[in-house]
Amino acid sequence: MNRQEKAQIIEQLNEKAARASIAVVTDFKGLTVEEMTQLRAKCFEAGVDYQVVKNTLARLALKDTEHGDLSEHFKENCAIALGYDDPVAAAKVLADFDKENKKFALRFGSLEGKFLDNDGVKELAKMPSKPELLSSVLGTMQAVPRNFVCLFANIERKFLYALTAIKEQKEAA
Repeated sequence: MNRQEKAQIIEQLNEKAARASIAVVTDFKGLTVEEMTQLRAKCFEAGVDYQVVKNTLARLALKDTEHGDLSEHFKENCAIALGYDDPVAAAKVLADFDKENKKFALRFGSLEGKFLDNDGVKELAKMPSKPELLSSVLGTMQAVPRNFVCLFANIERKFLYALTAIKEQKEAA
């Protein structure tokens, strides 16, 4: 690679890292091309960029971003996964692939500028995703009016039962 190509890679990675809410560094040593293709497809579905980059280029690209604290930890072969909208989705995809494949390993990550070790990324993956959280909030918001309507329906129902009982009592008399 010449200097111009390297500068272009650094610029692209820097731009992506600046937009990313989470960056996870993984070890891919020993994975086959087919396994890497599967991982990239899963990442793509979750809206995650997964890229193999030389350590020196990654250090330079991440230096001026909120994920800059990762630069000092790059060693050996590694790849960077960048998640944009939902950091939990990125962590889940990588943690699931880590469970499925013994050769793949999560190393460390950065969530909005805070360093995460291997266990931190796995703990993040256990959290509910953004759509799950939104659905639980929506369910909670709907519960209040639904309970309010049910409460008034029960009052009317009991009143109707009382009127029916009075009617039956008068008819029997």
